[in-house]
Amino acid sequence: MTAPAVQVSGLEKSYRELHVLRGVDFEVAPGSIFALLGSNGAGKTTVVRILSTLLKADGGSAGVNGFDVATRAGDVRRSISLTGQFAAVDEVLTGRENLVLVARLRHLDDPGTIAGGLLERFALTEAADRRVSTYSGGMRRRLDIAMSLIGNPPVIFLDEPTTGLDPQGRLEVWQAVKELAGQGTTVLLTTQYLDEAEQLADRIAILHDGRIIVNGTLAELKQLLPPATVEYIEKQPTLEDVFLSLVGDGATGTNLSADGSAGAKGKEEK
Repeated sequence: MTAPAVQVSGLEKSYRELHVLRGVDFEVAPGSIFALLGSNGAGKTTVVRILSTLLKADGGSAGVNGFDVATRAGDVRRSISLTGQFAAVDEVLTGRENLVLVARLRHLDDPGTIAGGLLERFALTEAADRRVSTYSGGMRRRLDIAMSLIGNPPVIFLDEPTTGLDPQGRLEVWQAVKELAGQGTTVLLTTQYLDEAEQLADRIAILHDGRIIVNGTLAELKQLLPPATVEYIEKQPTLEDVFLSLVGDGATGTNLSADGSAGAKGKEEK
């Protein structure tokens, strides 16, 4: 079997008396999109910061691309790219200049060709020589993701990539993320938007109160709630129904197996 691209086991992190992560476990398959879904303050960014070696865990273990984040931090950094909640682009430079700059900083050959290829890949060729200050929010985010791919990292972390974007910008970013996975990049996506996880993810884990309370495909998650019948028409539960049911009633520890069965883990289910 292929080894997981990201593997997290018993991850714990506290800030004094605040327990942010209380034993987080999950795996991400290579070339897949994995959504870590949770409300503000659930600990999603803390998980990403630990996986990207920006923060040390208090307990548990984590590996990226086969490297332990605690003991092989340099190898992890060479294997990943991280895109934060706000686009890290230079607005004074053009789109092309931003890409060329990053390629040069990474000491890559032929930065102009690299920039041209990424501009085409992310549908930014026509705006390539305009200052980024003239770009829309969606264009800036696509450029930001393009910059993060310079050097072809096998794993990319996207921490709430559509925060603050309008609907059109969100759709543009969604398309870019789908194309990443389609070309073999492993994507770990954190989001608080239920429709984003529903549209993009091959597998979804809900992080609540410092723990993963459910982990499965969208179809598996929907099986947790029975379909509702309205005037004899069967209504399948949405991801929003699943999320609010699990988080709202305090249920914890459900992990869905590949065959869709749910097993209890942690606290007893209500």
